[in-house]
Amino acid sequence: MNDNSFRYYLTHLREDVPAGIVVFLVALPLCLGIALASGAPLFSGLIAGMVGGLLVAWLSGSQLSVSGPAAGLTAIVVTALDKLGNFETFLLSVTVAGVFQLALGFLKAGIIGAYFPAAVIKGMLAAIGLILIMKQIPHAVGYDADFEGDETYLQADTHTTFSEIAYSLQAVSPGAVIVSVTAIVIMLLWDTALIKRTRLLGTLPGPLVAVAWGIAYHLLSQQFWPNLAIAPEHLVNLPLLAGPSELPSQFILPDFSRFLNPDVYVVAATLAIVASLETLLSLEAVDKLDPLKRVAPTNRELKAQGIANIVSGLLGGLPITAVIVRSAANVNAGGHSKMSCFIHGILLLFSVVFLARYLNLIPLASLAAILLLTGYKLAKPALFIEMYRKGFNQLAPFAITVVAILLTDLLKGMAIGMAVGLYFVIRTNFHRAISLTQHDKHYLLRLHKDVSFLNKAVLRGYLASIPPDSHVVIDGTRALFIDQDIRETITDFMLAATETNTTVELEGFHLTHDTSAIHSAH
Repeated sequence: MNDNSFRYYLTHLREDVPAGIVVFLVALPLCLGIALASGAPLFSGLIAGMVGGLLVAWLSGSQLSVSGPAAGLTAIVVTALDKLGNFETFLLSVTVAGVFQLALGFLKAGIIGAYFPAAVIKGMLAAIGLILIMKQIPHAVGYDADFEGDETYLQADTHTTFSEIAYSLQAVSPGAVIVSVTAIVIMLLWDTALIKRTRLLGTLPGPLVAVAWGIAYHLLSQQFWPNLAIAPEHLVNLPLLAGPSELPSQFILPDFSRFLNPDVYVVAATLAIVASLETLLSLEAVDKLDPLKRVAPTNRELKAQGIANIVSGLLGGLPITAVIVRSAANVNAGGHSKMSCFIHGILLLFSVVFLARYLNLIPLASLAAILLLTGYKLAKPALFIEMYRKGFNQLAPFAITVVAILLTDLLKGMAIGMAVGLYFVIRTNFHRAISLTQHDKHYLLRLHKDVSFLNKAVLRGYLASIPPDSHVVIDGTRALFIDQDIRETITDFMLAATETNTTVELEGFHLTHDTSAIHSAH
């Protein structure tokens, strides 16, 4: 890092330090929840979070993306642990997956990220926003049946998130509701011009004040209002260490003796592909959210993720990806550079070693409030109105992506959205590649850009609509490429035109077929 970039990061510490604290507060329960849901040691989620913050922040080219354990990999981890038999062998797969990702980066596979349509990316963001809102409502009212960080709409027991919300409303914890509602009010108030103009209050991030409120309420309610106190199971549950000397004992080494087990490589390949896709999707989404519209280098990101997964696997951590929820929280908290991600990693390490006892006083309801507002900002009604106004070609891929992600998962939903987006791109090209204009008996058929066999049906339709006794100019001056099927269709039309007293002129291209029959007929 040169002096200029170092000065750049120091300049924006005022924005990045508060944002890093907010990302840390959001990431902490997510790391623990994802590890719990994966059937892995709780500390493995924290290790992945630390590596994502301390290492990926500087290896990545993104200024705002945040990496760590991802909920989207939970099902793969559960299956892999069952298939491989123990966590140590799974760690070997994570390490090998990192090597695969590093290779993908050098092979420039990150170019895939450039082919995600904007409407599909916006649909992904809106879907994640809706899932965040639906998933955090139960935590906000004190019903913690799902792990913190769950990102699936459909439940394993065939219930939906809506039914989960219905159950949660029958098991409301009054204390959790007081904490979450007040926290939301605090954060909304902190976004007003009145607070921002106040020098002391304006320097404090609203989410941090909301968390401080949650801790204060928890301590006061235990002493003065025990009936409204928050139960221990509704608090952050961080493993306690006696001190820094105990940290190395939490690391777990991979079982290198299983190096020849073919299942290790099958799991590694699966992790590498899915983690890389999730990373590229998240990176593209963060670029859309970035107020400065900076574009992160995708191949460098794959290399960074590969190195991070090698390190995470060697230390006993879960697989790592760029994560949109934490990244969105970073953007919404006002993060400006990669220092905010790095600070969140430092705080994760520091909290595990020194602050676990105090962080365990944080109610999950106050963290749920932060994620509820993050979800709202990702899925604002204004976004849906904007996509509606852009027309059906943009609205359809957007809406179908939202529904598909809700009904399946992130990758399957994005695949469906991409297929729909591709259909509309091809459909649009059908109509834009060829145009026909008319003036009396004179017709101008213009070929635009590339015209392939896919446009043959449109071309035939236009040619069939031209009546007898017409004069037709077929202009190919704007076409960079004219497929052989298109040339044959035009040749056939010229041959048939002699029977209908239609004259045809070609501009900007010539036919390679034998046209002597055409000339002799004329």
